[in-house]
Amino acid sequence: MGSIKPRDMTVNRRILEMEYAVRGPIPSRAAELKQQGRRIIPCNLGNPQALGQQPVSFYREVLSLVEHPIRIERERRLKTLFNGADLHGLERDDFHSDYVLELSENYLSQLETGMGAYSDSSGPRFIREAVAGFIDRRDGAVSGSVPRSDPEQIFITNGASEAVRYVIDLLIDDESDGVMIPIPQYPLYSAAIKRCGGTQVDYFLDEESGWAMDRNLLDSSLEGARKRGVTVKAMVVINPGNPTGAVLDEETVREVIAFAGDNDLAIIADEVYQENVYDADAGFVSFARVLGRGDVPLFSVHSTSKGFYGECGHRGGYLEIRNAPRIRNTDLSFTDLVLKQASVNICSNTVGQLMMYLLVNPPPENTAPYRRFTHERRKILEDLHDKAVMIRAGFDHMDGVSCFGRTGAMYLFPRLDGLPDGTDDFDYCMGLLDRTGLVTVNGAGFGQQPGTSHLRIAFLPPREVIEEVLPKWIEFHNAYVN
Repeated sequence: MGSIKPRDMTVNRRILEMEYAVRGPIPSRAAELKQQGRRIIPCNLGNPQALGQQPVSFYREVLSLVEHPIRIERERRLKTLFNGADLHGLERDDFHSDYVLELSENYLSQLETGMGAYSDSSGPRFIREAVAGFIDRRDGAVSGSVPRSDPEQIFITNGASEAVRYVIDLLIDDESDGVMIPIPQYPLYSAAIKRCGGTQVDYFLDEESGWAMDRNLLDSSLEGARKRGVTVKAMVVINPGNPTGAVLDEETVREVIAFAGDNDLAIIADEVYQENVYDADAGFVSFARVLGRGDVPLFSVHSTSKGFYGECGHRGGYLEIRNAPRIRNTDLSFTDLVLKQASVNICSNTVGQLMMYLLVNPPPENTAPYRRFTHERRKILEDLHDKAVMIRAGFDHMDGVSCFGRTGAMYLFPRLDGLPDGTDDFDYCMGLLDRTGLVTVNGAGFGQQPGTSHLRIAFLPPREVIEEVLPKWIEFHNAYVN
């Protein structure tokens, strides 16, 4: 009996044409090699726990109790027994601290309906208040120099990606609407704009100046788009940068805000790597703090996926809106329509909500978990920086490789000069994968200046893996270009 031939169907061409290089052909080839028994080192994603980073103990202790609350009282009974008896070699540190137990119990009492129920569409009020408090402390709003964050302008989301889609879905009405995005950029933005049928307006970063922004380049990009009939509504800024890792200083943030204000643009500030700033002199500067009492619409996003926490799979994030625009010919604000989108989705997942609550509420100094928490945080961030330094040092032994800018986020984006004629960075990354098992993403997947070649690598593998594979990469590279 012959097989049944599938029917043809037309689909949304915008989704058909979307590209997302970090999960594109190179990772697909890596999956094939893994099926064949090859060792694969997946450095194509900022996915720390997939490469061996251990979860932060504090987060997982609270999660385990909140998801199964009967354990809270059972833990208390066991601790009481432990105080008067030998429980088969258990030590005091084997039990959850009183602080963790009380925090878990208090969280559930505020949640009221438990982890398995829907929450408010924008996220439980007490979590949004906690996020607002975190933002105020981060930006110095408690001193009065910066407006305080408003919980009613905060949405708890399924990662920062959902927050970004909420904003771009509202900004773009037809193909004449555009959003400026940095090149190179994280392909979430190009994909989201494509899906909505809008126009992507590129602005190039100055690589040799450390991936800096140039006001002249911004003006040129905007002017060119407007001449083509594009109504540019917003600009995306990723700080620290993805894929470049570049960290913006306060002067640059101020210049971006001035550019947006001069040209009636909103700012989408992707700040998910704000903990991943390794230069103590640089530090992270938020757009909200520099904006102060200015009137530029600002959409800031953060996530539990990056930083030192690395909780990618739990999909926690937030969107904060400042200076929400009014919707023309209505009595609605932008915030009202974000709430409508969130309501259609019912609510974000409750584990992600919990993770965001814990991110903005680390254990205070006078609690038992504080020392372990701060030790784990420091170790993770120091290890990330050390591994980045190690890989950058390896570039010095590769002919024609340059890596510009300060180290931030979780990535390096080296430039590959002198690739053989007839090849490009996609061919290079495929060859690197076949030879070493390293999964990287070619620069074309993020956008780059014409005539240049790059790759992005996440510096997440364990140190011993990097020490083992880096010499193989150097050997492959020098053979490839010579």
